[in-house]
Amino acid sequence: MRYSVPLTGIAAALLLATSVQANDTIEVDMHRVSADGMDESIGRVTIEANEHGLLLTPSLTDLQPGVHGFHVHQNASCEPAKDGEGKMTAALSAGGHYDPEDTGTHQGPYADGHLGDLPALTVNQDGEANLPLLAPRLNMEDIQGRALIIHAGGDTYADEPHLGGGGARVACGVVK
Repeated sequence: MRYSVPLTGIAAALLLATSVQANDTIEVDMHRVSADGMDESIGRVTIEANEHGLLLTPSLTDLQPGVHGFHVHQNASCEPAKDGEGKMTAALSAGGHYDPEDTGTHQGPYADGHLGDLPALTVNQDGEANLPLLAPRLNMEDIQGRALIIHAGGDTYADEPHLGGGGARVACGVVK
């Protein structure tokens, strides 16, 4: 199965990357997660601030090919925790999606819902993600002290089912 990404999105992301200053960069180590805790590293995401928001450049491997939900979560933790039914759940200590305005709505990275929505992460047939993503509504202060989560499936950017779906939490990294 092939996945295509509009060239305009790639070109825009590359153009934005040229205006980044070195002191506005954070490297986030990403790890596979399970109900038992964090496992091996799958790479990192570089976050760079510029006048258009945040540019997130993944350098990730060993992921399931396809489109994955990608979010900023409230807490700086990737530890498992018990869900409402007492079942240990991967990276549940990261909390819910980052929503400082308490919008309670999931509208995607370019609309007026919560700020935790990031553009979808695309993983190629080799299990690698390396296409830059632009989060225009975020700045460094928003993202520091939070967690980045990659979900098993794609994201509908809708409130149903359960804040857009995306499936289980499969990878996590703490933004320091």
